[in-house]
Amino acid sequence: MMATTAELLAEAKSAYHRLQIGESAVEVRDATGESVRYTPANASRLKAYIAELEAENNGCGRVVPPLRPVWG
Repeated sequence: MMATTAELLAEAKSAYHRLQIGESAVEVRDATGESVRYTPANASRLKAYIAELEAENNGCGRVVPPLRPVWG
């Protein structure tokens, strides 16, 4: 059974909280049902995943960062 976006978001937020209070590693199911392991070193990836889920849950689609021009 596939989890809803709201369920995935709740799981990801809980995992992020556990990292913030000192847990050394957490596992989260992604949208495809695969487990992804996060540690304090890559907590920013988990936070980005949470932002993506929040945007999807709010009907905004995928969050795309603004483009930065590169002058040659």
